Amino acid sequence: MKKILIADDSYGWREFHITNLKEIFLELEIDDYKLDIANSAKEGYEFIMQNNNSPYDLVITDLQMEEDFSPKYAGEWLIEQIKTFNKYFNTKIIICSGCYNIKQIAESYSADYIPKRVAVANINNYKDKIIEYMS
Repeated sequence: MKKILIADDSYGWREFHITNLKEIFLELEIDDYKLDIANSAKEGYEFIMQNNNSPYDLVITDLQMEEDFSPKYAGEWLIEQIKTFNKYFNTKIIICSGCYNIKQIAESYSADYIPKRVAVANINNYKDKIIEYMS
């Protein structure tokens, strides 16, 4: 079973990910999958904790969510937490954010990234990146 966690505080972006992921699974003929949806980094962390024995294959996270972690972005904090669990060593992380320094942040955590403007402007780029991690 493929397990994916989406962490984003924007309803519109959560729906964007859900819709496109379902299309990707249909295209790849993947029937056995689980999508968990978090409305914040804290909620994303709760999902990580609950699934520690059966980790996610992929985490898609925004950076700019709740402001509790300033000066870091909430998404940065979530990635740091994920990286503390040995069982999540093979979990792929994609940052999907409008943040101006997304590339530098992603590289510092060995994560991948898709700027939100690119995801909207070129849906095939977004889908190709997700498919790369689902194979």
